[in-house]
Amino acid sequence: MFKILSNKPFWVHILLALALVFLLLFLFALSLNWITKHGESSTVPAVTGKNINDAKSILDKKGFEIVVQDSVYYDSLPAGMILKQIPEADEVIKVNRTVYVTINRYIAPDVEMPNLNGYSYRNAEMVLKNLGLRIGDTTFKPDFAKNAILEATFNGNPIAPGTKIKMGSTIDLILGSGVGDEFIAVPDLVGMTYGEARALLDAQGIILGSVVPRSDVRDTAMAFVYQQRPAPKTEDGKRLSIRAGQMVDIFLQTDRPVIDSLTIQPPVINQENQQ
Repeated sequence: MFKILSNKPFWVHILLALALVFLLLFLFALSLNWITKHGESSTVPAVTGKNINDAKSILDKKGFEIVVQDSVYYDSLPAGMILKQIPEADEVIKVNRTVYVTINRYIAPDVEMPNLNGYSYRNAEMVLKNLGLRIGDTTFKPDFAKNAILEATFNGNPIAPGTKIKMGSTIDLILGSGVGDEFIAVPDLVGMTYGEARALLDAQGIILGSVVPRSDVRDTAMAFVYQQRPAPKTEDGKRLSIRAGQMVDIFLQTDRPVIDSLTIQPPVINQENQQ
């Protein structure tokens, strides 16, 4: 056969080659209908609300492919649930087409903890909600900034602004309760360490204001209070009072000051305004 073909003129070879090409193109065109299932269509099944694995099985049986186009996160919905599909359910389209879906993520994304200090409760609630975080317990602490956020905690520990935290986490808030109505005697802090003075003020609901160390103080925690403002007494010895939520400033030095122990009086509750 090859000998016969080799004896033919060159133009015959060209005609044979062209015929072969046309034959292949003709066969390919005929097979397109079979390959693409031309004219075959099907109704897109509803997979919204189903798990991605179940949806894949349903679409496969109907002759559709499934592709995850996007993912979002809602902690109130099951992981892997389909939230949206394109084309929508009950649309009639050709088989062998793709259905694109949006699913609920399996792992919660990280968000940055916002700085809520000084925010009102309502504003803090909106900020946390927009970030996908929940508000847990709210407690109150004496502070002149009534209903303002003093601190945010997570799992019982303070959480700093900018800390990465999983979306859906619960944040507890500490709010200012305002200045108390009852008057208590200004505690005498002179002679105490910084830690002792702070603990006493916290126990009585009094805010530690400015902390002013002398120039030679290297470790505030080991320094001693040598002066405070307001003082526990007036110059003529009259006891002064303060309300919970108000502030006391302290001044620190390295050596414990010499004090007359008789002048130190324990703090007492005073129902009347002695100021």
